[in-house]
Amino acid sequence: MSDQYKVDLSELEDTITKLNGVISQLGVANVCAKNDTYLPPGALGSGFEEADELARAHEDMKTHIESVVTYIHGVMNDFGGKTKKVHGHYSDAEYDAQGGMSGSGG
Repeated sequence: MSDQYKVDLSELEDTITKLNGVISQLGVANVCAKNDTYLPPGALGSGFEEADELARAHEDMKTHIESVVTYIHGVMNDFGGKTKKVHGHYSDAEYDAQGGMSGSGG
């Protein structure tokens, strides 16, 4: 049965490392979206309707960006967790298979 498949565990490890980097950067983006996009009242002027509309539009977009970043962060965390789990299962299977080949059984 030489037609079996083999999983490259180092590629899974590399994927996990890259996902952790993405998750880290999303944390930075989340802080930036929350804290670095503050628009103080009156910054766009005052006494005319368009200034208020722009301020509301800014706040709506800020809230939307925060929710998008939070959603993507959750997806990346989920995918990262599942990738780690898959890596563990394949690593265990490879260990068990090597034990079976050496006659020690698992």
